[in-house]
Amino acid sequence: MLSLYTPYDLQIELSQFVRKVRKNKKISIKSLSQKSGVPNSTIRKFESTGEISLRQFLMLYTELGDLSKMKMLTQMEDIPKSIDEVLAANIKL
Repeated sequence: MLSLYTPYDLQIELSQFVRKVRKNKKISIKSLSQKSGVPNSTIRKFESTGEISLRQFLMLYTELGDLSKMKMLTQMEDIPKSIDEVLAANIKL
């Protein structure tokens, strides 16, 4: 699928999201570090460059967001493979 949106764009957006939520909740980097177990330097680097490991991002997100929303990314949608499946789904509605 063609997209002008890149992985780097999302990295930056996620880092800005974490910084904004942290500041809105009035949580210092030091406090977030203590709560999440992610080093201060890693949080600073992430907020400025978007670079972080997935595990460390999830550790931060656990403290700032709702981890169940991230879990939803792993759920597969049931996409109909034929017109019969589409019709059968509409009948059930």
